[in-house]
Amino acid sequence: MNRLRDKVAIVTGASPNIGGAIARGFALEGARVVCTDVTDTAAKACAARVEEAGGEAFPVVGDVTDPDHAADVVERAEERWGRVDVLVNNAVWFNQKGLLTMPLAEYRRQLDVILGGAFLFTRAVAESMIRNGVAGSVINVLSTAAWQGQPGNIGYCTGKSGLVNFTRSAAMELAEHGIRVNGLTPTATLPEDPEILRRTAAPSATPGAWSMDFTGQLPMGRLPTPRDYVPAAVLLASDDAAMITGTNITVDGGATAKYWPWTPRAS
Repeated sequence: MNRLRDKVAIVTGASPNIGGAIARGFALEGARVVCTDVTDTAAKACAARVEEAGGEAFPVVGDVTDPDHAADVVERAEERWGRVDVLVNNAVWFNQKGLLTMPLAEYRRQLDVILGGAFLFTRAVAESMIRNGVAGSVINVLSTAAWQGQPGNIGYCTGKSGLVNFTRSAAMELAEHGIRVNGLTPTATLPEDPEILRRTAAPSATPGAWSMDFTGQLPMGRLPTPRDYVPAAVLLASDDAAMITGTNITVDGGATAKYWPWTPRAS
């Protein structure tokens, strides 16, 4: 398929999980991809997976909170392929702590990665799109935690919810340039990468002060995998979404639609 043929995409936070799956999915639809991550291993692995899928890609290592990194990524994309058509703001720092347990410095850092990174990359990419006359697409990866109050995860919830209105505001500001800005809401995700599965327990049920039964609460009966998010991301990146901006597509197995007292498949 070629819904993104010849488009140039930047994906931040190109880990083997959601970011990497979207990058590979874009390549399968004909896009050329810049894979960015704070770790050299993740960025290079993402680019390798894109090339294995028959696409073109290159990695860039850096911190999304660094303005020079955002400018450098855009400059390299323009030097290689002439423009940027799509940005996926996926970079995140998972630091699951609560109001009473998170140090202020860590809280600020988590918000800076989620919100500051999206701000810097969206601005750098928008400037490029305007300069090159590109009616492009920005996709902000949100979370069901952006729409609901999860205890013990204060920084993540705050950052992701901030992205909701960042998306709307940026969409309104960039509409006159034909640039669309939308959100994509995933939920707790079952990793497909064997190494991630080996190192982390699948998020089905978590013990602790606030135990959570992720799988048991999903109406669809299973956790999504990263590839479940790819079709929605491809749609938002494609010209088929030419009149979609300032909104959100949710791919969560019905999690946020469920009425709170109902437990699916309860005996």
